Amino acid sequence: KRQARIDGEPIMSDARTPVKATTRIQMVFQDPFASLDPRIRIGETIAEGPIVHRLVSKAGAGAYVAEWLRRVGMPADAAARFPHQFSGGQRQRIAIARALAMQPDVLICDEPVASLDVSIQAQIVNLFLQLRRELGLTMLFISHDLGVVRHISDRIAVMYLGRIVETGPTAEVYAQPRHPYTLALLDSVPKLVTGADEMVTFRPIMGELPSPLSPPSGCHFHLRCPKVQPLCKAEAPMLIGEGRAVACHFPLSDQ
Repeated sequence: KRQARIDGEPIMSDARTPVKATTRIQMVFQDPFASLDPRIRIGETIAEGPIVHRLVSKAGAGAYVAEWLRRVGMPADAAARFPHQFSGGQRQRIAIARALAMQPDVLICDEPVASLDVSIQAQIVNLFLQLRRELGLTMLFISHDLGVVRHISDRIAVMYLGRIVETGPTAEVYAQPRHPYTLALLDSVPKLVTGADEMVTFRPIMGELPSPLSPPSGCHFHLRCPKVQPLCKAEAPMLIGEGRAVACHFPLSDQ
């Protein structure tokens, strides 16, 4: 099995080897209302990990927390308050500060704007872009919002029922999708058509989503794919390619 690695070193161990604690990967969760302990003040929440891992001393924790709060656009006095005293967008900024205070190399963001109002989503996405530039972060941004993905990512990986079906540079994948599911996803996004009869158009993906617990044989997408062939039902395609990779027996550009 393949292992996730950073700089060539595995980040997980097998059952026989003790797990080595690492601060190099941190995570920002989807729901800022559930990911912060309501009984702990913000300053303690942010400082706990860095103190435990000796990134900062207890004596210097106050200034350290204040600096990370400033980085995410929050005032220093937020450290003395509790999570319920903040809005959803402010809580997500605090959650970002907590993750970054661990000085990670990789930040995993699991639907970090999905539970926020649209106006707040743009602020948080722009904050991620700013922090990525300033800190030189690698970010794994998980999202179902294709507009956000296009705006924030350099490379994308499209998944269907737990399998990666296409990867590549964002601009190339959006301009010329090679997997039928990627094309279907892009076609399903509502588009405004201007002219004499202005209207919104989109093309929904046909068919029912199979159960991830009992996926179909062969290519998981074959039940909904307009290009399906007998081979697709019998054999699961491999993810093939380097800069651009696609898991399809009959990639769109080859037809």
